[in-house]
Amino acid sequence: MRREWEEAHEVTEELVEGPPSRRANATFTASPDGNHIWAIGGEFFSDDGKAHFFSDVFRYSPEKDEWRKFVSPTCPGPRSAHAVVATPAGGGKLFLFGGEFSSLYQNSFHHYRDFWCFDITTQSWDRIDTKVRPAARSGHRMAIWKHYIVLFGGFYDPGYTTNYLNDLWVFDLQEYKWRQIVMKDNERKPSPRSGFSFLPTPEGIILHGGYCKEYIKGKRPVGVMLDDTWFLKMSLNPEADRKADSPLMVKWERRKRPSTAFAPSLRSGCTMALWAAKSMGIMFGGVTDEDKHEETLESVFHNDLFGYQIGGNGRWVSMLLKRPKREKWRKKRVATNVPIVVQKVEREGSDCEGDGGEDGDDDEGDGASQITLRVEEPHPKSEVDPEDPVLTTPMPRYNAMVAVLRNTLYIYGGIFERGTKEYTLDDFYALQLDKMDRYICLKRSDVVIPEEGEEESSSDEDDGDNDDDEDDGGDNEDEDDKEDREDREDWDEDTVFSPQQVPVEDEVEVEVEELEEDDLRVKATQFLGVSKDTSRSPEDVISTPLPGETLAVFYARSRDHWTQKAFGASDNRGKLLRRDGFALAEERYSTLSVPWSLAYVMADVGCFHCHRI
Repeated sequence: MRREWEEAHEVTEELVEGPPSRRANATFTASPDGNHIWAIGGEFFSDDGKAHFFSDVFRYSPEKDEWRKFVSPTCPGPRSAHAVVATPAGGGKLFLFGGEFSSLYQNSFHHYRDFWCFDITTQSWDRIDTKVRPAARSGHRMAIWKHYIVLFGGFYDPGYTTNYLNDLWVFDLQEYKWRQIVMKDNERKPSPRSGFSFLPTPEGIILHGGYCKEYIKGKRPVGVMLDDTWFLKMSLNPEADRKADSPLMVKWERRKRPSTAFAPSLRSGCTMALWAAKSMGIMFGGVTDEDKHEETLESVFHNDLFGYQIGGNGRWVSMLLKRPKREKWRKKRVATNVPIVVQKVEREGSDCEGDGGEDGDDDEGDGASQITLRVEEPHPKSEVDPEDPVLTTPMPRYNAMVAVLRNTLYIYGGIFERGTKEYTLDDFYALQLDKMDRYICLKRSDVVIPEEGEEESSSDEDDGDNDDDEDDGGDNEDEDDKEDREDREDWDEDTVFSPQQVPVEDEVEVEVEELEEDDLRVKATQFLGVSKDTSRSPEDVISTPLPGETLAVFYARSRDHWTQKAFGASDNRGKLLRRDGFALAEERYSTLSVPWSLAYVMADVGCFHCHRI
């Protein structure tokens, strides 16, 4: 019997070349010892319409940049959308519950309700069978609190409708028993959902966001993206008789949405990973779906990064890459002397001394002052800094598999859509969260995603970039250009972040005639000030350039805002939508840049008083 058990639990370990094959809805779990990441299961839908489900187990070792695969005769069946949680007990264990499986041609569909334990030290699986356990489901989440595994939500699809769940279960790791926590009817609790974030804290568990569908009789189901945040407050019940009462005292508390401009936009497909060292949840990417028509679903994909500080009442932070100071970049910028003629405006009680000039006099006279500004020419587009960390950002996606190991975020795969086709990605990235300097691509994607309207887009780019190249392209594509395009296919935003070159004449005269005093004061407050008035809205703050901010930096800081603006005003999607968003940002920047300069000049000649920042 011992020999039979050993044969059934014999583990085969194999060193593999790289990350798992293309797949989605697998689990990506940080090892309790902080040395490895475990990837289990997943699904892949091939171009021929076949559904492939996996049961393999992979381990990634960051120190060696090494992937290993473990195969055992006794293991959970192939599945996706399951839940895995790690505990350091007994040298480290992974607990897996539920998930879903489909036949090759999706003729049959199955939800699991089995419960498994993976021993990290021996790499072997053991099934845990109990009489009482949660119902079969997918898309649920689990978290560890003390010696309890907490399970919430998910969905069950019998084939004709999708039932979303909001039941709460706990598994006692000391007694190896499941127990359902039933809330009273008058107690508040989260609505049914799947695909949410579930983060443990010393006092309980944070739940954020998720996805569900609304079913209205006579209408097709409508997907609903959720952005509410709940806190499951947990404590041990010291007076509980374990045979009669629950050993836990739990209560759901809904957290108020933080009034901050740094909260992510409404989205789904973006489960947070816990950065334990900073008590923060890390969210990457996601998708925003909008049902504008009965037959179509329009989607915007994201590749931004957010952090949720789980302490106190919770707070969102936008995690942007740090741009290094580059003296070399600044030295390359060319300064041009630009004379600007300013027509003074006479006002009572002012310190301005002038005759006001004569109407229609375009020449410099008693009523005009000419001063010279040194204007730095923008960097040509061809000289975009190749070391710009923004260019290392992974392409937009949803359902990316993320895990934080110590202070490093790891991102694997995900799904991107172009038109009606889904592309399952297989790239692998790392980002040091304590440095936020750049994304490191550990494995580039082998998936080829065609450009949306590739021929038209390329011609539009050539027109919009103001390139001085005389190469028309023709029917033959330059090999270097082809390689550059392939290298950039994971981030289409390089054209957006490049500063647009605006030719500056050696001698430029700008005349400002008959400006009213009130208008000048308004312009001074608006353009010099990024006012400190607390009544300014977050939208006003994010959409106003800061003093000395270039167009590229301004757009990088406010990209999400302009994308959402373009999303509501245009039918374009994908790269065209980002281009529309950049056009809005450029228009906003250009309308403010000239008044900025004029306000400074007019303040210098003493026509009105304004506050400089």
